[in-house]
Amino acid sequence: MLTRKHSIEGKLQYGDFAGIFDDSDPTAAARLALIAGDICLVLDRDGTIVGGSADPHFFPQVESWIGRDLVDTVTVESRAKVMEMLGSMREGKAQRWRQINHFSEDGDAPVRYALVAFENSERCLALGRDMREESALQQRFLQAQQALERDYMRLRQAENRYRLLFDTVSEATLVVEGDGYRIREANPAAHRLLKAASGDLVDSKVAGLFPRASRDALIAFLGSAAASNAVSPITLALADGGEELTLKASSFRQRGTQYLLLRMRSGTTHGDEVSGPVLAVIERMPDAFVLADSKLNIAAANAQFADLVGVASVDHLLNQPLGDYVGRPGIDLELVRGQLAKHGFARNVSTVVGASDSFAGEPVELSAVQTDGEEPYMGLVIRPVGRRLRDLPPVASDLPRSVEQLTELVGRMSLKDIVRESTDLIERLCIEAALTHTSDNRASAAEILGLSRQSLYSKLHRHGMGNLDAESE
Repeated sequence: MLTRKHSIEGKLQYGDFAGIFDDSDPTAAARLALIAGDICLVLDRDGTIVGGSADPHFFPQVESWIGRDLVDTVTVESRAKVMEMLGSMREGKAQRWRQINHFSEDGDAPVRYALVAFENSERCLALGRDMREESALQQRFLQAQQALERDYMRLRQAENRYRLLFDTVSEATLVVEGDGYRIREANPAAHRLLKAASGDLVDSKVAGLFPRASRDALIAFLGSAAASNAVSPITLALADGGEELTLKASSFRQRGTQYLLLRMRSGTTHGDEVSGPVLAVIERMPDAFVLADSKLNIAAANAQFADLVGVASVDHLLNQPLGDYVGRPGIDLELVRGQLAKHGFARNVSTVVGASDSFAGEPVELSAVQTDGEEPYMGLVIRPVGRRLRDLPPVASDLPRSVEQLTELVGRMSLKDIVRESTDLIERLCIEAALTHTSDNRASAAEILGLSRQSLYSKLHRHGMGNLDAESE
């Protein structure tokens, strides 16, 4: 921002400051003017440029300005400043530096100008300093500041998400220092499980929660977890004859300090020798996994499934209808259940996740099995296939596959025949897509297409699709 210090008003002269100019010739005065700025323009009282001097590498357009008004060489935003500077000069007011922007082939060229008028002269000097480097520095500074603000906002958002997840998760969780095992954070579930008032667990040592006889085992467990995340859970009783807790620990580092994430559950883990590793494998598998009960409500899922359907936490999915996230309503999951009832499994079923009225859903492929019993559970492994489908090479076909190929038929076939050809193309592609989507289940394909089964079989026969003779036998 240009302040009063950029003006000549109020600046005093000391010693024989003005005397040096008594014997100056015009050449010396011109040199002085050129040294004072990167560009020097000679203006008459009306603001017309009658002369000028500048480095042609930086101001190649100065020569074309001769005879033009200064206001015509600047951008629209700078015209008011030029008029104000000329008005102040005519009134004899003190001049100050003003930044205006000239037109340039490489964009606007910012120049900071001051007008110097001479007594008994109809002309004045416009001394300018090139501000492009300063403007570039300001732009880089602004970009750096905006980047810092974006990073800060991302950190704040990540912190808010972490805090929300930490406070709402149903599992009792402690954040413990790796050196000294002092509790740094405890979520509400931990306070409830340990019957502690809110905030009482912070800054206390985790060893104080358990009897002295168990502390050596606890310290050994925490030390092993700090060295490696592949540590089996441990079961310890709380102090004063409290209930037994199953502890799981994993380590992480933050700002050069090691911490432990300690998760606690009441009671022992059922079948730890088998179920523990199985659950760990399901949680870490790269494909999405979801377990649904006999009513198709979600009973369990891994983090990959939550990511796939765009839900913040697996806990938000529990007891929710599976049909809200997987498949088209009333079609895909019923098809899967039919295949499970008939074959005991469903393999490579094409469907979608996240379908809504405004979004067709993301293409996925699923395989499913179900347990035995009166209330069977259904397990599904789901993987996205959108990118893989886009990478598939085009399928060869005798039918035209694009508008360009159809238009090439002009001149060789009548319009009526071309329209019939395009209708056959669309009909066949839709039938192929329906059969692919339903894993070649023609009854479901007919339902998707809105056709009767007899009509679908007729169209299959007309297009020569499928082994109709073998099926009729």
